[in-house]
Amino acid sequence: MSTPPAVPSVLFVCVHNAGRSQMAAAFLTRLGGDRVEVRSAGSAPADTVNPAVVEALAEVGIDISAEVPKVLTVEAVQASDVVITMGCGDACPYFPGKRYLDWQLDDPAGQGVDAVRPIRDQIEQCIRGLLSELGIEAAA
Repeated sequence: MSTPPAVPSVLFVCVHNAGRSQMAAAFLTRLGGDRVEVRSAGSAPADTVNPAVVEALAEVGIDISAEVPKVLTVEAVQASDVVITMGCGDACPYFPGKRYLDWQLDDPAGQGVDAVRPIRDQIEQCIRGLLSELGIEAAA
């Protein structure tokens, strides 16, 4: 069995990189700190991050108002140890030797903040589980 990297790298991918993957990256950055490298991208990135997602994260003290959706690149996948997809289907490139997880989460696109809150809370729980699997204690 190979030794896990000193700082594991996680890439979150969804179609628009405007909702789920942004929330997941924000939670992993907050809870994992400098013990994990975080990336997010979209197979067809939107122009801006979903305002309801920005608002829902602000409610729990996370500011992503400066984030912009990023395009998914082969390099980003190759540089990541764990690739977590969220509804991007076949658009995500596959490389042998990478760990792939697919999180089934509702898409917050076009939803108001009331609909985004449960998705946000589900993502936080997924992130806490991921940190546990990676052997990283979540920050308080």
